[in-house]
Amino acid sequence: MNTQQIPFTAFPLPGKKNQAVLITDVIKRYLYHWPLFAIGLLIAAALLFLYVKKTRPVYDVKATILIQDEKKTPTQNSPLREIDVISSSKLIENEIEILKSKKLLAKLVTDLNLGIIYKQKEGFVSRDLYGISPLKLTLIKASGDYTNAQVSIKIKDDKSFFIVSPDDTEKEMFFKDQFVDSFGSWKLEPTAALSKFKGALINIIIADPEQLTLAYQSAIGIGLSNKLSTALVLSIEDEVPQRGKDILNNLIYNYNLAGKTGKIQQTKNTLDFLDQRIASLAGELTQAEKGIEGYKSSRGMTDLTADSQINLENMQASDVKLNEVNVQLSVIEGIESYINSPRSAAETPTTFGITEPGLSRLVDKLAELQLQRDKLLATTPETNPDFDPINRQIASTKLAIKENVSNIKKSLLSTRMKLESINSRVKSSIRNLPTQEREYVSIKRQQATKENLYTYLLQKREEASVSYASSLANDQIIDQAYSGPAKNSKRALAFAAALILGLGLPAGLIYVRNMMSSKIMTREDITDTLKTPILLELPYDQAKSTIVIGQNIQTAVSEQFRALRIKLYHLFAKKEYGRVTLVTSSVPGEGKSFVSSNLSVALAYSGRKTIVLELDMRKPKIAEVFGLPKSHLGISEFLNGHIALNEIIQQSTVEPSLHFITSGQIVDNPSELLEKKALSELIESLRVMYDDIIIDSPPIHLVPDAMILSRVSDLTLYMIRQGFTQKSELDFIKELDIQKQLTNINIIFNGIQKAKYGYGYEYDTNYYMQKKTKPLDFMFSDFGSRF
Repeated sequence: MNTQQIPFTAFPLPGKKNQAVLITDVIKRYLYHWPLFAIGLLIAAALLFLYVKKTRPVYDVKATILIQDEKKTPTQNSPLREIDVISSSKLIENEIEILKSKKLLAKLVTDLNLGIIYKQKEGFVSRDLYGISPLKLTLIKASGDYTNAQVSIKIKDDKSFFIVSPDDTEKEMFFKDQFVDSFGSWKLEPTAALSKFKGALINIIIADPEQLTLAYQSAIGIGLSNKLSTALVLSIEDEVPQRGKDILNNLIYNYNLAGKTGKIQQTKNTLDFLDQRIASLAGELTQAEKGIEGYKSSRGMTDLTADSQINLENMQASDVKLNEVNVQLSVIEGIESYINSPRSAAETPTTFGITEPGLSRLVDKLAELQLQRDKLLATTPETNPDFDPINRQIASTKLAIKENVSNIKKSLLSTRMKLESINSRVKSSIRNLPTQEREYVSIKRQQATKENLYTYLLQKREEASVSYASSLANDQIIDQAYSGPAKNSKRALAFAAALILGLGLPAGLIYVRNMMSSKIMTREDITDTLKTPILLELPYDQAKSTIVIGQNIQTAVSEQFRALRIKLYHLFAKKEYGRVTLVTSSVPGEGKSFVSSNLSVALAYSGRKTIVLELDMRKPKIAEVFGLPKSHLGISEFLNGHIALNEIIQQSTVEPSLHFITSGQIVDNPSELLEKKALSELIESLRVMYDDIIIDSPPIHLVPDAMILSRVSDLTLYMIRQGFTQKSELDFIKELDIQKQLTNINIIFNGIQKAKYGYGYEYDTNYYMQKKTKPLDFMFSDFGSRF
């Protein structure tokens, strides 16, 4: 018989879903698993409770200092700038590195004895006893092994205490004794607060100083207060505010002390240089004065003529300038020698007498960089990459000094040539004077020159001595360390994390389960693989009876079977009688017997003479669904030729137009039995007798019976159940369709549970009126779930 496939959508089905509907479906799918979310929230709440109980509030401690940054502070002229005594400008980036240097922080850990931590357990948490500890542990000699370096002490009185071992055994000891442990030898002393902690259990932790220093290096924050200022804000978070204050104040003190020590050393180098030069000039000046005295005495000289006086003054003025130039050249050559040497000398060269401020600043900067390098070298190998930035700065500064020195040297050499030319002219004039007078002028000039230089150096030495005596740090403390109110910023984060954990973990599990699920969940799972039309979507029904349709029953699922009855009329091209419909599935449990039973009832109620063939001869269910006697003769006896057709047909006791042929006795060879010609003859006979013939067949992926039955069928209803049928079965169905092994396949998507799987139509059950005046349950046995 010719049939045609009509592209019907399932009735009733929604149109194209918009985004809001999809979101609502997803929410409902997840709300279906609300017990899992409740468990997740309970677990998260328990973890949050433990975290809140174990976490103590912390305090934000800050301090502010002002740095003289050479990039932001204008150059200030100083009376001592000429001899390179004061060096007030710094690079703020370098000062930040110094403040966070391991050397300063290691000294901080030692000064404040931060490596010994005292704690007292209070319920779920341990209280830090910094500053109020009843005990003081002194580490006499450390072994260097800080693994599990801790000791538990229970205070007895002011003379003795108990050492509590991990197994809670106690051993009495005395404060005067010394002890040896894995971390070294130590002793314990009571403090003034001992009386407040009698009987208390104190846990003392000995931390590794190296690791503790690195920890504080990361914990201490240093940054500019704003982009335009040179003020540095030091900060640290600590559960004990006084410890945070002590840490920042000690760090600032050690930083200023290190800067002051460097300044003192630099000033001392300048004083030593001045002392050497003054001592040398004092001897030369004495020799010059004695020379004048001896010259005058030997020649009986008392006064000189006016001409000689003028020449002398000119010569002296020229010689003073020439001497200054020579001194400057000497200083320049010293700087040049220092810069060109492969390794810098221990003492930084001075720039006294050089009036060029740029050179003074460069030498000042070089001295500062060299001092920083020496500090770093004291704690770090020279091959360490930490030397690279400062080495590059030293090299660039030396290059700038070389260029500056070269220009100054050229200028001084030119000036010296001019002065020597002037002296040559003056000497020529003096030669015209008497030899005796000329000799006197020469001696007098040497004496006056040395006297002027001696006086100049004495003045500079006094200025340097004033700087050495003061030795004040250039950096100013704006705010000593202070703490803000207690805060627990991590508590809000913990609440958020608990909420995310309580909701996110169950949602993630559901999502992963759905993503990894190998079962068919949505209509798209089917249509993405198959081109076979989906004829109907049946919602899941929780009724205890397998038969869900009756003349006075109006439910969503019963209306769907009525819709299926209408669709069959069109699928059979409006044929009125002799219609054969095969109902099958891939595996058991997909609802083929449920659909066969209810479809037959729906057809019978419409007045169509209908017969149901129970051809799942291995596991028959139709007889059980309709309460038919299992001992009644059926198809197996008919196909074996043992009985006539009219003897195997059973009529429904409620609806006269509904009939059944059960499977009969279970046989060993049902496939071979169905291959007999008698099956075709049976179907042809039934076509004449009935309007609709419904064949309930076995699962086709397990046994080939449905393929045999398809030969005598006009239409195949193939069952797929949501959340039950494997996606791999779709390839099997596709292969059946391609090979035309089943006739006119149409899919019924069964067992739709939108709340559970997030896909399906939202049926308004209030629309249907379900009356129970004439239920079918009394005519059928209680079959339980339709699946």
